[in-house]
This record gives sequence, C-alpha cells and structure tokens, in this order.
Amino acid sequence: MIRPVHGGNLAWAAALAGCPPSAILDFSASISPLGPPESALDAIQAHLSSLTAYPDPDYGELRTALGEALNVDPDWILPGNGSAELLTWAAWDLSKLEATYLVTPAFGDYWRALSAFGAKVLKCPLALQLLDADPVRRLVTDDLSVSNRSLVSPSFHLPVPLALDADRGLLLNNPHNPTGLLFDREAILPYVKQLGMVVVDEAFMDFLPPSKQETLIDAVEEFPNLVILRSLTKFYSLPGLRLGCAIAHPDILGRWQLQRDPWPVNALAAAAAAAVVRDTVFERQTWDWLPVARRELFEGLANLPGLQPIAGAANFLLVESSMSVSLIQKSLLERHRILIRDCLSFPELGDRFFRVAVRSRADNLRLIAALAEVIR
Repeated sequence: MIRPVHGGNLAWAAALAGCPPSAILDFSASISPLGPPESALDAIQAHLSSLTAYPDPDYGELRTALGEALNVDPDWILPGNGSAELLTWAAWDLSKLEATYLVTPAFGDYWRALSAFGAKVLKCPLALQLLDADPVRRLVTDDLSVSNRSLVSPSFHLPVPLALDADRGLLLNNPHNPTGLLFDREAILPYVKQLGMVVVDEAFMDFLPPSKQETLIDAVEEFPNLVILRSLTKFYSLPGLRLGCAIAHPDILGRWQLQRDPWPVNALAAAAAAAVVRDTVFERQTWDWLPVARRELFEGLANLPGLQPIAGAANFLLVESSMSVSLIQKSLLERHRILIRDCLSFPELGDRFFRVAVRSRADNLRLIAALAEVIR
C-alpha cells in the first residue's frame, strides 16, 4: 500500500502491523479522545427520520447555532463538508491573485487546493534554530511575531515579506500545523490590511479556551478580504461526519455557494453540528483536560534520549528525533500496534520529525513506554 500523506490511515497501518485496523492505537490523527460527545450521538439518533428528505439547502438552523457559538451573524457563515471543502474554495479565490504566500512546513492539503486551480505559491520557510536559553527546539523566523501569552507557545516570527501589495494573498493556520505554535492576532492584522486576501485556517483554535484564543473571527466584518476556516471534527471527535464552516463576507460565501455542489453537509452531520456547538459541558471538559495531558506527554517525550518535542498550543506535539522516524514508526506498529504521524509529507522536516496527538493519560503512557523500548 502507498504510504499515506495524512494521519489516521488505519488500513495502511494495520497492513504493516498485521492486525485489524481496530487494534491500532492511533496517535497520527489529531482527534480529541474525549468524544464524540453524547449531544452529537443523541442528535444523530433523533434525526434518523430526516434521511428520507433532502437537507435544508440554506442550513438555517445550523448557521443559527454556529452564529450563536461564534458570535457572528449567520449570513456571514457557510457550513461545509469539513473545512477541507471550504479550503478548496478559498484556494479558488487565492488563485485569482498574482501569488499567495504560504508558510512552510505547511499542511499538505494547502498544496492540493492551491495547485488544483494553478495558484502561484511563494514559499516562506520557517527556519529551525536551537536556542541555548531553552532546552526545547523552537521555530525562529523573520517578520511576523507570534503570541507568547500562551503558557505553551514560544515566541517566533513568520517569514512573510514586508513588501506587500493588494494582488497577493496569504494562507496560514493558527495554531500552526505541524508545529502547534500560536500566532498573535495583532501581528496578523497588518497583513490583512495590506494584502488582497488573507485566509486563516483556525482548525485547532477551539482547543484553546476563549481567554487564550487568538482568533480573527471578530475582524471579519471589518475586512472583506479576510476568511476564517473552522473545523468541527477534531475538537468533537467527528472526522467521519465531515463538518466545518467558513466565516467571511457574504459576497465571498455567495460566490462559493454558486460554484459548489448542492447539499454538501448531510442531514445527520448538520444535526450533530448544531447540537455540539451548544454543548458547553463538553467544551469545558476539553479545556480542563488538554493542558494537563499535553504537559505530561511533553515531559514524557522530552525525557527520552534523542527526542526533542516542541511546545505548542494545539492537541498535538511535533517531535524532533535523532533516529530515523520511518524506522521508529515501523517498529512501533510491528511491536506495539501504535501509529505515529511521520513528517515525510513536509519536505522541510523529512525523516527526523514526527507528530503525535495528545490522547488519554493511559494511551500517552503507553506511547512513551513503547518509544522507550524502540529507542533502546
């Protein structure tokens, strides 16, 4: 089987491990281990009868629920078949510009979406530099500063040129994937004011409590060239349902709506999404769980010889390895049925970095013990 370029490919992992997919402990996909929440399952069960009818093409109830959760007028929200579908249409708009700045390493789907429409991409590579004052390897670049208000995010810069013009765009994610580092919203805003279009993928922003988020959602009404993408699948453990939304000026969303297929969100996904964004109990459980679990996983990885995790604000950790990650990944699968995310699809990282999701304490301890055995 072909090596996957995304995490969560359990069929590939199971073939290598010689076991059924259900036997794999998956650290490669950054999905919360706390869900799906009961509110989602109850909503799906309650709406099974809706399968005999087409979904509301305007998704009025879903947009109302999203608007309440995000404090946005529903007319400025477009639900999608995961944020990946909406990324495609954002890339369609970016392709109309002279060029688009893309910070690398970058999520592989950005390349897929931009190349689909022939967009000219200007790579802005992050530079890896070891800071003597900190035992953790950090990312250091040039111009755009990053928030250090988070307890887990070091300060670094984004290498986007200062010579900007209105015929260029910028695509970035915040928190950044694969590093997990968090950009300060105030540092991004000058780019929004000068570039023709800025698309900020906030797929992992909801893992931060509101007081620590650096979201730009509240700036969308002021800037008609700003698009925010949100995923509802990672935080709520619903990747199989494909749920996401875009927040942008209605003129942008209206163009996308005319171009895309009708009914991109199925009836059960729409019902589940409307329920989970109102589930404040599940939100609080996640915000209480993640900082503790992430810190314990970080410390466990940092104590293993040859591994240097990078502190981040998301529900995953990027780890530098002195050993070949391909060998580590293969050994973990064959000996322990554990799947980690290699970074071979990120050319800037290659075979010396891997990414792991933050899971339950028991799962995290199992990973650390398995890595210790493999490294020995």
